[in-house]
Amino acid sequence: MKKPNDYPFEIRPLSASEGGGFLISYPDFSDCIADGETVEEAIASGQDALKATIAALSAKGFPIPSPNSGGVASGKFVARVPKTIHAQLALRAKYEGVSLNTLVMAFIAEGLGRRDHTA
Repeated sequence: MKKPNDYPFEIRPLSASEGGGFLISYPDFSDCIADGETVEEAIASGQDALKATIAALSAKGFPIPSPNSGGVASGKFVARVPKTIHAQLALRAKYEGVSLNTLVMAFIAEGLGRRDHTA
């Protein structure tokens, strides 16, 4: 049985503009994040969030990732952007009739295609 303590996590400080404190995330669960005023609070909140995530996946009959199954090239990442940029992207996605994720992926792919590969 997979236990929350078996999963690796990452902690980073949050800037003042992000609200301060610390953010915890789990590479094996792209959408499971939590925060706290201190590292210890972030870890405790993260464990609660991870337990709830595992319970929700289990209740829906979805597979539960094994510890250390995530990684650098999992195909998922979380990016924090200023609220104004998020709002602009959301409006553009709505205008284009696509999801925010699809729009951002298109921008990333387009940007990567513009790189000069002769260097």
